Amino acid sequence: MSSSNHNPEPHGRDPRLLAQAREMVIPPLVDTFAVALGRFDDALFDRAERAGNSQMAFLDAMRELRRRRDEIIRRFRSHLDKAWQSLESGDPLSVEDALSEPTTSLSLVSDQELESRLAARNLASVIMRDCKQVIVRLDRRLGWIAGNLVLDNDHNPIGAEHIGVAIHEAFATCELSLEVRLVVVKLCERDLVPGIGRIYEALDQRLVQAGVMPEMPAARAPVRTPTRAPEHEAMADEEDETSAPAWAARFTHRMAGMKGGMQASMGQGGYNEGQGTYSGGAQGVLLEALHHLLQESRGNREAPQANRPNSGSVDNRALSQREMLSVLSLLQSTPSATLRAAIGDTGESLAQRLKSEVLSGATQLGVDPSTARLAPVDEDAIDLVGMLFDVMLDERDLEGRPRELIGRLVVPFVKVALLDRRMFVQKTHPARRLLNVLAEACEGNNGESAAERTLMAKVEEVVGRLTAEFNENLAIFLTLEEEFRDFLGQHKRRIEIAERRAAEIQSGQERLETARLRMAQELSARLDGRHVPQAIDDFMRQPWAHHVTMTVLREGENGDGLRDALALADGVLEELNEAQRQIVGKPWLQTWRPSLQKVFASVGMNPDAASSAVDALHDTLQAVAASRPDLEKSLPELPQVVLPKVAEDDSLSIQLVGGTDTLDFDSTDADHFRSLAIGTWLDFIDKDNKVQAGKLSWVSPISSRLLFVNRRGVRFCVASPEELAMMVRMGRLRTHQDEDAFDSAMQGVIQRLDPEKAAAGV
Repeated sequence: MSSSNHNPEPHGRDPRLLAQAREMVIPPLVDTFAVALGRFDDALFDRAERAGNSQMAFLDAMRELRRRRDEIIRRFRSHLDKAWQSLESGDPLSVEDALSEPTTSLSLVSDQELESRLAARNLASVIMRDCKQVIVRLDRRLGWIAGNLVLDNDHNPIGAEHIGVAIHEAFATCELSLEVRLVVVKLCERDLVPGIGRIYEALDQRLVQAGVMPEMPAARAPVRTPTRAPEHEAMADEEDETSAPAWAARFTHRMAGMKGGMQASMGQGGYNEGQGTYSGGAQGVLLEALHHLLQESRGNREAPQANRPNSGSVDNRALSQREMLSVLSLLQSTPSATLRAAIGDTGESLAQRLKSEVLSGATQLGVDPSTARLAPVDEDAIDLVGMLFDVMLDERDLEGRPRELIGRLVVPFVKVALLDRRMFVQKTHPARRLLNVLAEACEGNNGESAAERTLMAKVEEVVGRLTAEFNENLAIFLTLEEEFRDFLGQHKRRIEIAERRAAEIQSGQERLETARLRMAQELSARLDGRHVPQAIDDFMRQPWAHHVTMTVLREGENGDGLRDALALADGVLEELNEAQRQIVGKPWLQTWRPSLQKVFASVGMNPDAASSAVDALHDTLQAVAASRPDLEKSLPELPQVVLPKVAEDDSLSIQLVGGTDTLDFDSTDADHFRSLAIGTWLDFIDKDNKVQAGKLSWVSPISSRLLFVNRRGVRFCVASPEELAMMVRMGRLRTHQDEDAFDSAMQGVIQRLDPEKAAAGV
């Protein structure tokens, strides 16, 4: 590639630079892959030695990879060439399109195929993590010389995602067990990624030398904590340590009247409404405002003074923080039966139960509960945490085991609130981040699939470690959150696969519905109101109907196959017309015999049986022409054929029926849903006022119905724009508020503390 001044026009393609870039990157990538492939033999042999019952699978894999080596390398290169050609044509290939094979049948992608794709996507994540900065630069530079296209990781032909697809395609035809296939992809990660990074850097430097966007600054290296997971890093880069929680912006208006006096007493600092952040001093202001609101509302929320758990004389000694933490540690390791019952009971206040348990537990420290009380700041902490969990358990889809596990966190979080009240006002606090990811994993998780059960087992492990190991060191929250977020990242890859499968299922169902409808229309047009002999009626309603349905599924409604099938039906019925006019001596169905045999064969009849069936139709027409109904023949026994069924998804929890004539909806709402972007989240509200978030995953090109999936990628609503608009009018659908579990629960706490002012806009 020349380093001379070569500066194409901003919006023009540069074929010469594209060709040079291709030669600089694709052959080295292929060579690097080939070298890595050559190392697999030794690695697989080592695995075989310690693989136990799977030993033969690894030994067979070694032979398979040797035998198909050239084919594997060729398939790897073929995908990269195909992706690059799409860039040169001005229509970059997306990874999703590359993975979507032509839909010629209703068969779904196998579990092994899905796992293989998942492994390839995980490999792409590793490449992206290690090479992110240079890939971002290549996105811009390659897009520029390709005609000022906007490239991203999904469309960059040599980006991490397309490398992952190329590796998936390379081994797609190999006969490997799933265990071995996943190991092979993991070996690619080990042996391929370092070389890929060097190839990217070399291409980027040569493009700069050729004058391609030389002014583009190098990407700034983010400041990273070495142990931070990738998702955690991204979030930390976006949020300042003093980022304000979402509920606080609303609450700011509530506290506006008292804010000035408190700020004056607490020094400088305030809430920057434009940036959504708090300075350190304003965090204290917000906490003080919460304290005042708790004090104001406590009399309305609790029993009369005589019945309150710390209702002793004001002269009673307040439990020290050390005593509080000791009692809470006992409850943390061994929660009482009454506390466990309160977690499962939607009618009892967790805050009240916790305060009673703390005072009762003080007896184990030698303290007489009748002479003890809670310090006001400690009572505030218990109130806030108790109400926070009350709201979360009431308003989120947490039932059974998920509810129990989230409830077990209430005591550790009271301890956090005693140690560090900033948890309530600091969005990046490790405790609230851990609660958010655990709530995300638990919400709506009924353990119906293996993936959900695996996720719940991980939640149980994290909760168990927290309750067993948390003393007063908050570092454990950061450690557990990082570990769980990394695990959740892997789980989200599975969610993506589940979401694609949901779309495949729905697409297959709609294509089958369309094919059946077309067959029924054609059959009705030919047979309704007409008397035909039994043999011809059986032929039309069974073999021919099945053949037409399958033809429409395979080829669509405009294919030659459907035209031939309709012509056959019309030809048979025309010959019936002639027979009914008593035309005698005609060689019936001679013209249509090959087509008839093809239709009978399509339902599983062998050549002899198909020929006998055609003969029966011939003899029937001959009997009609001779006016001898007694000579009509029946078709031989037909194989039992069943139209294909798409895998059913029992999780479809919101069922709606079509037909908009009787629906009461706002056409503006319907138009809004017609233009809704893929990936948009909405809140669906059931008859019990439980809210479930649903993401628009797919829009049918056939019916224009919208498919929504839950947070686990499982479909639960398929509806037309008109039906969704009707749900809006019924109050069962609303815009999704993108708040995490902690923020959403805190907003609920504020509303419970002061319902009137909350309704006014807190």
